[in-house]
Amino acid sequence: MRLLLGWLLLAGDIAYPVAHRGTVVDEYFGQKVADPYRWMEDLDSPDVKRWVESENALTFAVLKGFTPREAIRKRLTELWNFPRTEVPEREAGQLFYRRNSGLQKQSVLYREPAVLVLDPNELSPDGSVAVAQWKVSPDGRWLVYSSAPGGSDVRDLHLRSLKTARDSAEVIRNVKFTSISWTKDAKGFFYCRFKGSERSATFAGANTFHQVWYHAVGARRPDRLVFQRGEHDDLGADVSDDGRWLYLTSAAGTTNNRLWVADLGDPKRPDLGAAPQAVAADEDAIHAPLGVAGGRLYVYTTYQAPNGRIVSAAVGDPDRQHWKTVVAETKDPISESLLVRGRLVVVRLVDVQSRVQLFDLAGNGAGEVDLPDTGSVDGLNGKSSDTDFFFEFTSYLLPRTVYRYDLRGGALEPFHPPTSPFDASRYETRALFYPSKDGTRVPLFVTGPKRMPRNGSSPTILYGYGGFFLPVKPSYAVSTAAWLELGGVLAVANLRGGSEYGEAWHRAGMREKKQNVFDDFIAAAEFLESEGYTSPPRLAIRGGSNGGLLVGAVTNQRPDLFAVALPAVGVMDMLRFQKFTGGSLWIEEFGSSDDAALFPALFAYSPLHNIKAGVCHPATLITTADRDDRVVPSHSFKYAAALQEAQRCARPVLIRVETAGSHGYRPTDRIIAETADLLAFALVNIQRDAEEGRVKAGPGRLKQ
Repeated sequence: MRLLLGWLLLAGDIAYPVAHRGTVVDEYFGQKVADPYRWMEDLDSPDVKRWVESENALTFAVLKGFTPREAIRKRLTELWNFPRTEVPEREAGQLFYRRNSGLQKQSVLYREPAVLVLDPNELSPDGSVAVAQWKVSPDGRWLVYSSAPGGSDVRDLHLRSLKTARDSAEVIRNVKFTSISWTKDAKGFFYCRFKGSERSATFAGANTFHQVWYHAVGARRPDRLVFQRGEHDDLGADVSDDGRWLYLTSAAGTTNNRLWVADLGDPKRPDLGAAPQAVAADEDAIHAPLGVAGGRLYVYTTYQAPNGRIVSAAVGDPDRQHWKTVVAETKDPISESLLVRGRLVVVRLVDVQSRVQLFDLAGNGAGEVDLPDTGSVDGLNGKSSDTDFFFEFTSYLLPRTVYRYDLRGGALEPFHPPTSPFDASRYETRALFYPSKDGTRVPLFVTGPKRMPRNGSSPTILYGYGGFFLPVKPSYAVSTAAWLELGGVLAVANLRGGSEYGEAWHRAGMREKKQNVFDDFIAAAEFLESEGYTSPPRLAIRGGSNGGLLVGAVTNQRPDLFAVALPAVGVMDMLRFQKFTGGSLWIEEFGSSDDAALFPALFAYSPLHNIKAGVCHPATLITTADRDDRVVPSHSFKYAAALQEAQRCARPVLIRVETAGSHGYRPTDRIIAETADLLAFALVNIQRDAEEGRVKAGPGRLKQ
């Protein structure tokens, strides 16, 4: 394998590390497709590691030369440095919550009032081992928490005594995509793992035959297998608040699921062998159990209601035709719901802005929560016996704030409110709409200075996602605050493929209709430019994961429309994504290249396979992480090599590979460093484009 390990910076030109082009050619239904960088899928090979090291060396050398970089990093650090608290959970009559004092690498788990329970920063001072999930036992004696090197999806579960503040010798190794739920007797908990993963887990991890297990605390006997389904089903297990019912879910994709319930009997002596009874045996909708009250099971579902409704069912009756609608579907989709103290709490999205309604168990309206501002509600939390519930509220200009709502008095009060150093009074968010290519009305939020100029001069970042039934709701980010202070504008387009308008909105942007998502994003850019918010030399686009795919696809389709592209952890190879880690779960969303009917659509937009040679592509900074075992970094490696080879102008194409990071995890200091690099890259290249005018393709491509 030939690799040029060095790099040069000469007179503004960049010499990229040479990536050897292999001779692999695949055939899909008579169509031959070259895959010259197939060797980059072997993430542990010395050749891949050397190429990554060379690319990182080049990237950081270029970034180091950007004058604003250190000033941006310094200001980001200042803006990040304020205390913030996550939504608490009540267990054994006590509130537990995670809180970050400002710049701690990971948030710390406390018990109210501010009693330390677990400090991940002591377990991993450099933040390289992430503590993600945690659950306190119903008697308040035990804590289960997960640890994962680099934030990997493959995790270990640890058991800590809250009396001694010491970990037990009991460790459950190599779980993945797990829920954690204690039985009411506090003698054990349910968790999920892939078959055989307890013996070993590679970087990719086992990904077939997900199973639900029960671990008895302190028992010498092996854990008990409770539930399993098909080869590619992703499972979940959750015990009801009163401890009597075990809810079991399975999903072969990422949206719809099946639902069962098992009667554990006496919560103090649960019957772990209770047979699950079907509630929804077909995977044709979302089925989320809310709880049992008055002998009826309450379920949020999209079955026969694409915008969602809440129904009640007789436990043990699998016929969904017998369901009774309690909270009916409306034009405004339900984004979250909760059963607490005989009330159903329902959060609806009204043009992508949250509204919180209360209902009794007969479906009668019982009031509405007056929110502090226009924005988003997330993380509803409360137990069925509580007299209150908690949630997080945020907007593009308001830091995430936890609120407690008292059902008895109707009072809403903040819980440990944050005090951000960001002055939001100088800025505003405009809720707009624009027409997509086919005339579809798409929401767009534009945040910038009050009295935003409309002469096309504003440096603008356009963000999008558009997939997996996930809504992109207004939310605060320190990166947004820093960008606004730099004179920038943030635009967020609510593309089809998400759930902003329910399942119909989702289906309009999935599988063979995925091009609608790209059309929506391109139309957003054209709208921003036609309305004078920005112009092509001043427009950057950003997205991660499915949003990284989005950025890659639209960059190929309209390279003239953007100055900068920032694709993060993107799904860039649409012909082979299903062959790695959890990729098989995405077939429901994307389709598969193994399907003759869907291969043409995937091939037509796959970012890796549609890079145009001889074209001037936007300045591009690709970001990924070496421990990303969800969207494996080979997607970004192959895309970077191909785009560097094809680039035909002086705009840089760089890749930044985070070490000891994963798909969504970075310790705080590394988040700040990566964010500073992204903002500096966007700002410098926008300024360069604006000063020099539109760069045109020509013979002066970057030297290889």
